[in-house]
Amino acid sequence: MKLQIKYIFLVLLGTLLSCSDYLDKEADTELTMNMVFIDKDRMEGMLAYAYSGIPDPSWGYLRTTGWSVLGDDWTPSERWQQWGWDAVPKITGNWNTATGWDGNYWGGLPKCIRTANILRKNVVPIDGTTIDEQEVKYIKAECRFLQAYYYSLFLNCYGVCPFQPDYIAPTDGSTEELLTGPVPYDEIIEWCDTEMLEASKILPATYSQAIKYGRVTSIMCLAARARMLLFAASPLVNGNADYADFTDTQGVHLFNSTYDATKWTRALDAHKLLIEKAEEAGHQLYTMLNDDGSIDAFASTAWVHARTFADGNKEILFARPQNQTDQDKHMSPYGAKGNGGLGMTQSLVDAFFMENGLPAILGYENGDKTKPIINPESGYSETGFSASDDTRNTDNWNWYDGKEGVAAKAGTFNMYVNREPRFYNAILWNERYYIWDNRNVDFYKYGKDNNYTHDAPQNGYLGLKRKHPNSDSKNGAYQYRPGIVYRLAEAYLGYCEILNEVSPGNSEILTYLNMIRERAGVPQYATSQMDGYIKVNLGDQDEMREIIRRERRVELCGEGIRYDDLRRWKEAEETLDDDFYGMNFSGTEKSDDPTNPNAFYVRTQYQKRVYHKKYYWFPIYQTEIDKNPNLVQSPYWTESE
Repeated sequence: MKLQIKYIFLVLLGTLLSCSDYLDKEADTELTMNMVFIDKDRMEGMLAYAYSGIPDPSWGYLRTTGWSVLGDDWTPSERWQQWGWDAVPKITGNWNTATGWDGNYWGGLPKCIRTANILRKNVVPIDGTTIDEQEVKYIKAECRFLQAYYYSLFLNCYGVCPFQPDYIAPTDGSTEELLTGPVPYDEIIEWCDTEMLEASKILPATYSQAIKYGRVTSIMCLAARARMLLFAASPLVNGNADYADFTDTQGVHLFNSTYDATKWTRALDAHKLLIEKAEEAGHQLYTMLNDDGSIDAFASTAWVHARTFADGNKEILFARPQNQTDQDKHMSPYGAKGNGGLGMTQSLVDAFFMENGLPAILGYENGDKTKPIINPESGYSETGFSASDDTRNTDNWNWYDGKEGVAAKAGTFNMYVNREPRFYNAILWNERYYIWDNRNVDFYKYGKDNNYTHDAPQNGYLGLKRKHPNSDSKNGAYQYRPGIVYRLAEAYLGYCEILNEVSPGNSEILTYLNMIRERAGVPQYATSQMDGYIKVNLGDQDEMREIIRRERRVELCGEGIRYDDLRRWKEAEETLDDDFYGMNFSGTEKSDDPTNPNAFYVRTQYQKRVYHKKYYWFPIYQTEIDKNPNLVQSPYWTESE
C-alpha cells in the first residue's frame, strides 16, 4: 500500500518532534510504507504524532480542551475567548452544534488512532539502530494503549462514537466504509479495558533512559484504565434512565440504563491493581520535611506540581514532558507583568478546610451563595480582619507570604486566615504578599493589579494552583513544570470512593484518606474520639461519600478533574447552572460592609453560568451529521431549550 506524500506530511506536521527535514523528497514522488518503517527518523516521527493526541494537562485543560474551566474551580476572564479560550462561551451556555472547539477530539483523535494502528501493524526492527526486537515490542504495546486511551477520551467527551479499532481505511476505499454509526458505550469501554490492561503487561513500570520520559509505561496504562472505569461505574452512565431511549439509527440502545454493581467492582479491582503496581515501582506521595522531621505540608503541596520525576517526585504516574509555563503567566498579577485574569471561584475558596481539618462552610441558605452556612466548630469567620500574623510550622515555604512561616499576615480578611496549607498554594487574594514584586497585590478597582479590563481578577481572586514556586513573571523567568496527567493522590481518592460504594465501612477508606490528609497537614479521621483526630461514622455511607467528595475537590482542584466528577455524579446541572461569586471586582475600599457599594470584601456575583442536561456530552458537529446518515446527535442536543 502507498501513501501520498501530501498525506504523510499532514500527519507529521503536528508531531511532538522536530521533523523539518522529515520528507526530503522531490515533488510529485511517493513515499511507500516500507520506506517509512525502515527509516528510524520517519518511524519515530509517526510515533510522535501518535502521542500528540494526549491532552495538555495544564494549559490545554484551561485554554483548549477546557476541562478545568468547565468545572467550578478556574474562572478566566470572559473576554479571553477572543484569544482561543473555547471553554468561556460554553460555561455561559453560548454554544451549539456548529460551535468550534480547539480540543478537536472529533477531527484529531481518529488521526492519532489511525497512526497508532498503522505503526502497530507495520513497525519492524531497523538494523544498526536502537529499534531492536524489544523496542518494537514496546512500540506496539504503546500504540495499543494509545488507541484505547484515545477512544476513552472520545467516550468521555461524546458518550459514544464510531468504533473501528483494527480498521485502516485504504487510500482507494469507498466513502461508505467510513460512514459508520456509534457503538454502545459499554462495548467500547470493554475493549479499552482489555487493551490497556494487556499493554500494561508488556511495558515497563519506568524507563532507565531519560530520553524516554513521557513514553507509555505500565503504570500509565493502569492509571488511565482506573480513571476510565471509575467514570463508567458512576451514575451518569450506570443506570441513568435519562438515556433509556437513546439509540442508534437501527434502534440499538447506546447506553445501558440498568444499574450494574459489577462496574464498581471492576473499578475497585482496577484501582487496587494500580496502587499495588505503582507502590511496587516506588511511587509514593511527594513530601518535603521540616527540620524536625515532620511533613512540611505547605512545601509538599506546592512542589508536588513543580518537581519532576527525575527530581524525586514519584507521585507522578502519567505525565507529558512538555513544559507548562503559559498557565503561570496568566495567573500572575498584571502589575507584575502577568496576564492577571485567571482566577478561582468563591465556591472553591469556601471548599477548603480550616487548619483544624474541619470544613468552614457546610452549604448555603436556600442555595443563596451570599449566605453561607458556617460550621460553628471550625473557627471560621468572614467578618473583620486579623489582628496578628497566622504563623505555621514550615521550614521550606515562604514564596507568597513575605515572612518565613507566615501563611497570612496581620490585617488579612478573616476569610483567609487559619485555613489549611493547600488553600495557601491555590488562592491569591487581595492584599496578599507577592514575593516576586515585594509587595501586597492590589486588586482594588484601578489598583496596580486591577486595570478593570480583561487582564484583571474578575472576581477578586487569582489562582496559584500548579504555579511553579520559582516562576518570576516580573522578569519573565518561568520555570519548567511537568505536565502531570495523573498522580498517586487521585488513585488513593478514587479507591476510597469506590470502596465506600462497594464495601461501606471498610477500614481502608480511612487508611488512604488519612494518607492524603497527613501530607496536606490537617488532622486525620478516626472512628472514635481521639486527641488530634476528627471522629467520623465510617459505616454511614452517605456521610463518608460527602467526606470523600469534599477531600477530592480540595486535593485535586484545578487539575481538570472536577468537571468529570460533577458529570459522572450527575451533579453538574445543580452545581454549574447558577450564579457565580467572588469578591467585589469594583470595590475600592478595604471594607466588608455589605451595605457599602465600594466595599471590596463582599460576596458579589460576577457571572451567570448556564448548564442544561444536554451539556453532559459535547455535541457532534452538525456538518458531520449531515455527511454521515448513520450518526446520531448527542443526547438532548436536538431539543430546543
